[in-house]
Amino acid sequence: MSFQAVVFYAFAAILVLAALRVITCRNPVHAALWLVLSFFSAAGVWMLLQAEFLAIVLVLVYVGAVMVLFLFVVMMLDVNFDKLREGFRSYIPVGATVGILILVEMALVLIGGYTAPRAVPAPAPASAGFSNTRMLGMQIYTEYAYPFEIAAVILLVAIVAAIALTHRKRRKTRYQNPAEQVKVRARDRLRVLRMPSEKKEL
Repeated sequence: MSFQAVVFYAFAAILVLAALRVITCRNPVHAALWLVLSFFSAAGVWMLLQAEFLAIVLVLVYVGAVMVLFLFVVMMLDVNFDKLREGFRSYIPVGATVGILILVEMALVLIGGYTAPRAVPAPAPASAGFSNTRMLGMQIYTEYAYPFEIAAVILLVAIVAAIALTHRKRRKTRYQNPAEQVKVRARDRLRVLRMPSEKKEL
């Protein structure tokens, strides 16, 4: 077994373990940290596939921006996760069905890849001036332009939803109005009381 295969299986094992911990961990912050580890492992797999641009984007965008934003949202929204977990068991049949279907599809793809004839030649090594970033840009903005725009719209909807969640009205929260603070005069804020310094005895 080659060194590249050993590194691939190591990254794949870490990725599977981290993905399982994401869905089984009770603490949402810990689940987010496990998801960060899975992103790093996936970036390592992309590096093995000589897709350096995708690996860097996965680390910078998802780990550096999306997951940090997710952690801030989880910690600031003050969501009661106990109430969310009350109806968790009702979703187990649907989730198990979807999971089994995904496993069957992955098994079919892997079995088809191993049982296919090996007559297909290996791809030629890339030339010195080859840029996978340029080829990825050509594919995204020509052949996959519409799916790329649909993904952009979905991300825009997610941004609007996140803003709507964070700007909800909460009880027992005091807000400051700078305009009203500027309009306040000194005589409205300070009142001088005249009181005798000594009390007369009766």
